[in-house]
Amino acid sequence: MTTPTVYEWAGGAEALLRLTEVFYDKVLADPLLAPVFAHMSDQHREHVAIWLGEVFGGPSRYTDELGGYPAMLSHHLNLGLTEDQRARWAALIAASADPAGLPDDPEFRSAFVAYVEWGTRIALANSQPGATPPPKAPVPKWGWGEAPPYQP
Repeated sequence: MTTPTVYEWAGGAEALLRLTEVFYDKVLADPLLAPVFAHMSDQHREHVAIWLGEVFGGPSRYTDELGGYPAMLSHHLNLGLTEDQRARWAALIAASADPAGLPDDPEFRSAFVAYVEWGTRIALANSQPGATPPPKAPVPKWGWGEAPPYQP
């Protein structure tokens, strides 16, 4: 028996798109984050879902269609995000998992929240004036860490 990817376990592209729909509705209603995302494109939600899909072991669509890590990096450079904004972003996406119907087992939620914490901290660092992140790193590949899902 093979262990499914986090992407497969989450429910694939449809589940991650549901997540980003729920999440960005919360973001746009949040006084701390709404100004940061006030001018996001109509495709932003889908693009974030595609990013998460690739990160969690799904198809390499973000790399193949949207420019990969360099493109994601370019969206964060010089934004000057604050720790409060980072923490709110992380809290809101975690709080969006239940309404979006993502799996609620501890293994999935642990992997999901671990990536969110890691990724938002990288985004925060890369958003600071004068940051010099690696310009050509690959899209990260996030797995189960120490606790893969239990499969009877």
